[in-house]
Amino acid sequence: MKDNSLKQLEKLGQSIWLDYIRRDLITSGRLRSLIENDGLRGMTSNPSIFEKAILESRDYDVDIQTMVQEGKGAKEIYESLSQHDVQDAAAEFRLLYESTGARDGYVSLEVNPHLAHNTNGTIDEARRLWNALDRQNVLIKIPATFEGLPAIQQLISEGISINVTLLFGLLRYRQVADVFIAGLEERAAKGKPLKQVASVASFFVSRIDTLVDPLLDELVVQGGNKEDVARQMSGQVAIASAKMAFQIYREIFDSERFKKLAVNGALAQRLLWASTGTKNPDYSDIKYIEALIGPDTVNTVTVETLDAYRDHGDPKALLEKDAERAGWILEQLPELGISIDKVTQQLEDEGVDKFIRSFDKLTATLVLMSSRHKTENLLTVP
Repeated sequence: MKDNSLKQLEKLGQSIWLDYIRRDLITSGRLRSLIENDGLRGMTSNPSIFEKAILESRDYDVDIQTMVQEGKGAKEIYESLSQHDVQDAAAEFRLLYESTGARDGYVSLEVNPHLAHNTNGTIDEARRLWNALDRQNVLIKIPATFEGLPAIQQLISEGISINVTLLFGLLRYRQVADVFIAGLEERAAKGKPLKQVASVASFFVSRIDTLVDPLLDELVVQGGNKEDVARQMSGQVAIASAKMAFQIYREIFDSERFKKLAVNGALAQRLLWASTGTKNPDYSDIKYIEALIGPDTVNTVTVETLDAYRDHGDPKALLEKDAERAGWILEQLPELGISIDKVTQQLEDEGVDKFIRSFDKLTATLVLMSSRHKTENLLTVP
């Protein structure tokens, strides 16, 4: 019997994290099984994940009813439920966190998405969540918006570990890595320890192809001198972007600037491949795992993609292969009239909007549930 494909990723330097959280995953022992049997090394969450977890199960009903009776509002209820799950999951990962020297074993919780363009609000919210969670192996998720950059630098300087999310473009990635290092430098200048300040930069992959492929398809249909190049690039831009991001990672974290911090215990901000579920049914369901396996990286996957890779994954270190071709692909985009900067900005905007909608839908539903529970309580009063 061949080794578990998921566990083989660790031998190639990549950590597999789960992009999913739900209370029964933890209480049933399933999370513990994934850690022990599949080599799962971390977990992420976002407003969309919590929306589904809370609204599509009955696991939270008793807690919601209790908090309604205590007079808590919808946002308080959401925060209590989400923080409880993150704390419990962090407890499951604690031994892994300690045994890997704070490299893995993290669980992420996102700031209120309405703050994505509010620097000071993000800083205040991240501090509050960090203190409320009171777990060393958690990451506070902050969107990689322009306004998020100074917040990331400030929070890293305070020793708050950060998962930088909704990252799509290479220029923005450079900025994210720069403010992370600047935050460490500020912390070092104050004589504060660097060892347990962790961060990942979550580079979203498949959504790039979802947006670019239709533009390439149009050029193929139009024919002409752009048809052949457009056809070659279909389904390739996302992986090319990720491969070039890794080249930038190597450049930045092999630099003398970072080495001065690493001597004092600083951990590199690893690239985390996000949005790695395949959206296009014509592509392999493990396309965005297979091509991006490489050292010092994380791949965060849905339950469906995790199961698919366990079933038919073929782990090989391909991340640094064909870097020249990846560069060529990105160089062709402006020649085809496609602005990757506009594409990535659109994806960032859409990502923020999606999380806001999920957050608002969840809180609105919690308001309705609260009202229902209050009514039921009144009807049962003798």
